[in-house]
Amino acid sequence: MKRGSWISTSLSLVSSLAIAGGLLFPAAAPPALADRGVVDLWKAIKPLTTIASAMNTGAHPDDEHSATLAYLSLGRGVDTASIIANRGEGGQNEIGSELGNALGIIRTRELQEASKITNVHLGLLSQELNDPIYDFGFSKSPDETLEKWGEEVVYERLIKSIREQRPDVLIPAFLNEPSTHGHHRAISIITVRAYKDAADPHVFPEQLKAGLHPWQVKKLYLPASEKDYTVAVPVGNYDEVYGASYVQLGEESRFMHKSQGMGRQYDDGPKNAYYKLAESVVKAKEKEASLFDGIAYTFHDLAQEVETKAKGQDHNVAKDLRKLQEDADEVMAAYPKFAEVARQVHAMKADVTAAINDVNKSQLDDALKTDLLHRLQVKAGQLDRASAEAASLVVKVKPDTGELVAGQATRITVTAYNGGAVELKKLKVKLNFPAGWTARATGPESFEQLKNSQTASVTYEVNVPANAEKFHPYEPSIVSADVTYEAFGTSAAVHATPENAVGVLPPYAMNLSPNATILNTLKPDQPIPVKVSVRNYAPGASQATISLAVPNGWKAEPASKQLQFSSKGETKSLSFTVTAGSQVANGKYEIQAVAKGAQGQSTENVQVISYPHIGKTYYIQPAKVDIQAFDLKLPENIKIGYVSSGFDNIDQYLREVGLNVVNLEEKDIQFGDLSQYDTIVLGIRAYAFRPELIPSNQRLLDYVKNGGNLVVQYHKPEDKWSPSLAPYPIKIGEPLIEWRVTDENSKVTMLAPDHKIFNQPNKITEADWDNWIQDRAAYNPAEWGREYTALISTGDPGEDEFAGTFLTAPYGRGTYTYSSLVWYREIPSMVPGAIRMFVNMVSLKQ
Repeated sequence: MKRGSWISTSLSLVSSLAIAGGLLFPAAAPPALADRGVVDLWKAIKPLTTIASAMNTGAHPDDEHSATLAYLSLGRGVDTASIIANRGEGGQNEIGSELGNALGIIRTRELQEASKITNVHLGLLSQELNDPIYDFGFSKSPDETLEKWGEEVVYERLIKSIREQRPDVLIPAFLNEPSTHGHHRAISIITVRAYKDAADPHVFPEQLKAGLHPWQVKKLYLPASEKDYTVAVPVGNYDEVYGASYVQLGEESRFMHKSQGMGRQYDDGPKNAYYKLAESVVKAKEKEASLFDGIAYTFHDLAQEVETKAKGQDHNVAKDLRKLQEDADEVMAAYPKFAEVARQVHAMKADVTAAINDVNKSQLDDALKTDLLHRLQVKAGQLDRASAEAASLVVKVKPDTGELVAGQATRITVTAYNGGAVELKKLKVKLNFPAGWTARATGPESFEQLKNSQTASVTYEVNVPANAEKFHPYEPSIVSADVTYEAFGTSAAVHATPENAVGVLPPYAMNLSPNATILNTLKPDQPIPVKVSVRNYAPGASQATISLAVPNGWKAEPASKQLQFSSKGETKSLSFTVTAGSQVANGKYEIQAVAKGAQGQSTENVQVISYPHIGKTYYIQPAKVDIQAFDLKLPENIKIGYVSSGFDNIDQYLREVGLNVVNLEEKDIQFGDLSQYDTIVLGIRAYAFRPELIPSNQRLLDYVKNGGNLVVQYHKPEDKWSPSLAPYPIKIGEPLIEWRVTDENSKVTMLAPDHKIFNQPNKITEADWDNWIQDRAAYNPAEWGREYTALISTGDPGEDEFAGTFLTAPYGRGTYTYSSLVWYREIPSMVPGAIRMFVNMVSLKQ
């Protein structure tokens, strides 16, 4: 059997911090509004003090160096960007059962909320549902990752992000090391390459034609260790304004990654994040005090740079920049007096406008002009935010409903409330909406003045066209508002979006149960019951005719049925029975639901995704039942108890194939009669998320000893797993990356082909290992007792094979089976071999 070895690696801050446990603010009350206002004001004005910028790149949501981002953005005011490759669709879900694209939507929203906390510009290279840059699951190889993503696609988008953001400092989240996830290594590789290529006009020249400019990043840093580094970033420093250290602030953002169980508790005290300088176009030192040593950091530094490059010419620009340095100092000196901060912010706005004009008129070379204009335009945007915070201007976009249908009329109200002492003048409201939509304001959109405690409100009557595009979870809000106003003689602007998603949905959303099932070709005439739940999204009363489109030769009864809805949001259900022809070949089939009504035709379902930390959003997908036809023998009169961890829905699919499955609750495990179940199955990582299991583990072992069949799916060591939980010890291999089989097509050898598990009731052959998805096995055992029979061996190409992936042993009069195969992915995807083997596994008796 394969045994693990420890590899000493240089860890990034993210991975090294992950060893701590607990929660930072487990049940803290929300901050007082007055405190939040003062802190938000500081967060808005701090960026005015520096012209420096930085970018951190990663592969998945949660890869960001959160403590460093908090230090740079919140602590230093640096214009900071986080660029993430994919949306985490291939991961696990610790808050629900959503997987795939639905999980990607959750993790995207979590990442967006996390970025708000650290005040970071977020960029995602993945742009669409089922984008080429998809999280296809764990990979050990950067080559495999870039091949699946499309190296040209991901690299072009990264170069574009760098040219758009123009960071002075670039930091990939991970090193290109063999012990690191292939996705992490791939992003590290292309980030290092992009350091030079982003400045090369011959690399993706079409970006230049579209208006971008080459950009030479000044410094490239890599994650390092305390033993070998160039700069130590003091992320443990305590910030009196925020009342926390930057590590703690970073972890506050990581708590938003709830679907990944992120967020840790850290005590106060010194901590550093270490980085090593890999490339630089400025003079470098062996040890640096800051990531920005040798780089223009303030307006004063930038003025000196202009004077040096311009050789004494265009002194007006340098003078403007020095004036902006004075302005920034005066803004900070005025804090926390809101009205005085607002006055100084608007004075600085006027000076930024003057500086932009002088740069445009100057004789500076084009590259320097482009750089100065970019930095000044960034500053103009920051000043707009600072103005709104200092004026306590609260702008809200309030749709009557966020759930629209094509052809609908609705109302959207925009309000602007002046909560501060500064009188705002010439306030104008503008509603933004997609092309083809129409909107009419029912009252004035301009207001001569807005005094303290006054609210300007504009209601729009909006018409959605019949050909309106449906909701896309990764697009910016389709409705928003811009509010412009004047204060102290200069103008400012606020951009606002609704609190929750607004989108065009199908008039009728149909949820089919089951959404996937099997057709047992041993019983082709067995009917398939299909329940259709229909939700009316059309406004008011509505009528729809529901039918099922079935494969040729199949039949649905009834052929169609009408539903009457009295109001929007009403849901009704109806049932169909589908029968196939007498001869059905093995393969995939599909049943499609169709709704026809006055509002149009719909063939889609709307999955509402709603959690308190991310709000409400939607995933529109086809309303269909996927059917996999294959031969499946079932045991007779078997009763299965399923202990779900909340991460999988295998129990649902076992019922679909015709097995009697009962979900076991806490009281059943602790006090119930376990002997009534022929088999008990523990879901993935159940010991971590079902707290009653460990104190009841002896009951489970006694159940086996007395003749029961216990099936345990994979666990991580940190899932409270210990070798003694099994009847004979099972030790999970570490580090975990080395104990996975990530190639779903990896060769599988059945080591005990005569074992019952491969023969009863279904004969398992090599074909049953075909067409698996995403992975083969996760977190394989490294050591196990001699009592177990190792059923298979498998491994990634070029690596040693694991023999502990699938273990079974008699214990007393019963059987104990531990499996690291990723059943929770294969069975919902209707992989025939996985279903046939799982049925055999739950049928196993001595």
